Amino acid sequence: MTVFAIRRMLQALIVVFLMSVIVFFGVNVIGDPVYMLVSPDADQADIEAAIQRLGLDRPILEQYWLFLKGAAQGDLGNSFIFGEPALRLILHHMPATMELALTSLFLSILLGIPLGLYAGLYPESRVSKTIMASSILGFSLPTFWVGLMLIMIFAVQLGWLPSTGRGDTAVVLGIETSLATWDGLSHVFLPALNLALTNISLTIRLTRAGVREAMSQDYVKFARAKGLSIRRIIFVHVMKNILIPVVTVLGLEFGSLIAFSVVTESIFAWPGMGKLLIDAILQLDRPVVVAYLMIIVLFFVLINLVVDILYSILDPRVRLQDQGS
Repeated sequence: MTVFAIRRMLQALIVVFLMSVIVFFGVNVIGDPVYMLVSPDADQADIEAAIQRLGLDRPILEQYWLFLKGAAQGDLGNSFIFGEPALRLILHHMPATMELALTSLFLSILLGIPLGLYAGLYPESRVSKTIMASSILGFSLPTFWVGLMLIMIFAVQLGWLPSTGRGDTAVVLGIETSLATWDGLSHVFLPALNLALTNISLTIRLTRAGVREAMSQDYVKFARAKGLSIRRIIFVHVMKNILIPVVTVLGLEFGSLIAFSVVTESIFAWPGMGKLLIDAILQLDRPVVVAYLMIIVLFFVLINLVVDILYSILDPRVRLQDQGS
């Protein structure tokens, strides 16, 4: 197990380094932020001074080397627009995005696994067919349209839930979060549900397929022959096997929830990292864009690492095959 984890960590470091090259050079060849920062009436001397102040007069390889040195010390550069560390800006907006993603993931598990389990155990029932038909809609409907419909129905017409903002927050373990207040929970529910719809549908279909396959396996037939109750067979034997693909996919999708929550945050005016990214792109604030993308890369790498380790715990054959290769 230790060798398996160390090997995955080394692979993760290589991925982070390669992605830093792609992200840094990819962002720094687009546009010229100097003309976004200086006055239209600025003369050439002012422009040259701004270029030198931002360090854009240095060769691109030297800029990348300075970026790596700073990143090793936790410094991802200063924002061109705000004049403060880009990492601080992102960390300031991160709790809002994280609580939105975590709530969305929780809804995916809370709704997706039980509905998929029911659809797998009773595939011919009308309820199961309705569940599967609804899951297709979850894949098909665009996020921005669903978000607008949720606002129209639950916020405007029914008046049950607020449509925008984060609501009241409280400090828990030094982190400001809206999940610790009723007002905050009422604000997070609609955007989290909107963000979770695709994952709920995906979880339903994965769980149903896993249950249908598992119920026909020999170990389930043997458990029935031993006289075990159907409840024990499902929750002890079947669930352990069907959770392997579910954990893998949801782990990867959690990174996507963080990275691609921009549309949902825009619709519901949620003050997360997505709004910050949009502003940084429009203003060519390169350090903020690079810092955001690197943090997302780290999220994906860490999530993949955790998923690999959990996968090896759920299925020891994974690490045995890795050791054999």
